[in-house]
Parts: sequence; structure tokens; C-alpha cells
Amino acid sequence: MFGDVLHTTEDIRAADPLGADALLAAVPAMNAEGDAAALTVALRALVPDPDRAAEWSVGGALAAMRDLGILLGSLKRHGVQPLAAVPEAYPVLELLGRRTDMVPRDTVHHYTTWNPVGPRRRSYTGDPREALLQDAVRTLHPGLVAALDDCGRIARLEPYDPGFPAALNRVARRIRAMTDAIDLAVARVSPEYVAVTLRPYFAEVEVGGRAYLGPDAARLPLWPVDLTVWQCDRPHPAHDASLDESVPYAPPAWRAFHARHRGGVSAVSKLSAAVSWEGADRLPPSLTASAEALGRVLCLLKTLRARPLGTARAAYGDEARRHEEGGGGAPVALLRSVLDLTRENETMVRRATPRRRPAGAPVGPSAA
Repeated sequence: MFGDVLHTTEDIRAADPLGADALLAAVPAMNAEGDAAALTVALRALVPDPDRAAEWSVGGALAAMRDLGILLGSLKRHGVQPLAAVPEAYPVLELLGRRTDMVPRDTVHHYTTWNPVGPRRRSYTGDPREALLQDAVRTLHPGLVAALDDCGRIARLEPYDPGFPAALNRVARRIRAMTDAIDLAVARVSPEYVAVTLRPYFAEVEVGGRAYLGPDAARLPLWPVDLTVWQCDRPHPAHDASLDESVPYAPPAWRAFHARHRGGVSAVSKLSAAVSWEGADRLPPSLTASAEALGRVLCLLKTLRARPLGTARAAYGDEARRHEEGGGGAPVALLRSVLDLTRENETMVRRATPRRRPAGAPVGPSAA
């Protein structure tokens, strides 16, 4: 995951390089009171000497960014640009960004996956609903990592290979688990709480003259699946621009995945080429299995993509036109566009309507 010695998630969660446990436990009360002055003092107190920070392991640096980030978002929530109030934090954030090979502020990974559980949890509000949302995202992370591996396999294989539908079916199970987790969270946390209470803590923060997005759960990347399943060779200006904005917030290994596969051939294109060669009325069993598995993934992606759009509508209601952005800064129009693109690709795969070829019939281009 990183170029340094591998650090486990538990190592990062356990780390407290700033000695911040007691101070951060008081942050929800400061936020409830809107006490920007106390938050400023807290940030100033936690900013370490850069020479000391340079000695930390990658895991320690990730934990430090996590803890400083809670104060960055809290200050911005109350109308204060954190580095204007505490300029000495700038060189430390830049150093931590270089040390971890990530952006110089906290991301959704810091806020959820690398956040301690129990009494050491870092939180803006201390509300059980915030903890529930953090935990929902935390449970999704291992599945996303596993899906990344399977997406790499899909990119290397052809639809005739039995490993192609097998990898797609594993991805489908991961997406279904994500959808179930999101549904559970939405059932227990209202969209209004997310939009009105929590989302203001995820506002952009300026670091070195550049605005960096906050650790909204909507930034948890699903794009590796999109990229390999349909997006890498099917350009769409708005979606491509959104992807280019999202990728820098991912861990190094995820960004490397994007660099390797962004110019590749998607699963949809590979299957379409194979079906065109064979003819939809005489597909071999291997292609039938691949078409069914790919259609399943696209259907699940469509369902999952509909969730943030529905949440945005529920949160803003009749005000939706004035709230041009959904979760994580994604415009509602873009959410709708991505959903439409997913539907189009699903329809294209479904139209193949594969029928199984009789047993013993030749399979693949070599049969020509």
C-alpha cells in the first residue's frame, strides 16, 4: 500500500503520535458551542515540530494527519480557514502529505478506516449517527480492496477465460454487500442529518493556496470498478473530470491502479467485441457466463449509483435546484449522468440476449 514498511490498519488506529486523545475527546463539545477560538487553540497545541514529524513512520504520519484533520474540518465548519488562523500547521501538513504520498489533508480513509473505535474515536459531533456512518464506511473498505484485486484480474483476462466471469461474480458480491450496508445506514440516519449537520464539516480547506476536499464518505472510491468494467475506454467529459478530481485523494496503490488501467479496454468493450464476432444467437457457454456476470455487476452498480442521487433529493427536497451538489461535492447532475451511463452499458450487455451453444460446438476465435 505504501512504499515504506507496511503498516496495518490496526497499527494506524492505535497510533497517537500527537498525544491527542484527551484533547480530541473535547472537540464535539467545542463544535456544539461553535467555539472557534478553542478549536484554534487546540490546533495550535497539536501542531508538532516538523523535525519531530519527519521521524514518524508512515503509520504514525497517517494517524497524525487524521487527528489534525478533525480540527481542520471543525474550524472550517465555523467559518475559519484553519491555516489562516494557525499558519504553522502548513509545513507539517505538507510534510505529512509527502511522507504518506497522499494529499496534505485528511481523507475519507483517515476519517473512517484509520480512525480508532471505542472511546478514542475521532468525531466532529460525538453523535451516535456520525459513528454509525463512520462504521458503515469502515466495513466497506476490505471489500473495496478485494474488488481492486478482482478488477485487475478482469482487466488481464478475456471473456472466454473462466476466470473472467468468476472475478466479475466476486465483484458483484462486494457491490451487493456495499449496497446492503448503505441501505442499513440510510435506514438509521436521515439524509437531513448528513446534509445539514455533518456535511459542513467536510468543506474544502485551503493548503498552500489550493482547496482540498474534506473526508466525506461519498469520496470512498468506487471508481476502480467503474474504470475496469466500462469507463476506461468510454470517455464522458463530466465523469472523466470528476474521476480526475477524486483519484488524488486515494491511497498510493489505488492511484497506481488508475494509472495502469485508465487507457485499457473495458470489460464491456471486450465482451461486446466477442459477442459481435460470435453472433448473439450462438454464444458459447463461456461467453454466456461472462455476459450474465457482467450484466449482474452493471445492474448492481446501477442500484448503488442510485443511492446518492436519492439521498441528495431526500436531503434537499424542493431546494435541490439551489443545492447543485450532492455528497462529497459531486453535482447532482453528475450523479444522474453517471447513473445514466451505467444504465446504458447495462442495456448494451443485456441486449446480447445470449443463448447457449450446443455442447461440443467450437469455442472462441480459434474455431473460425
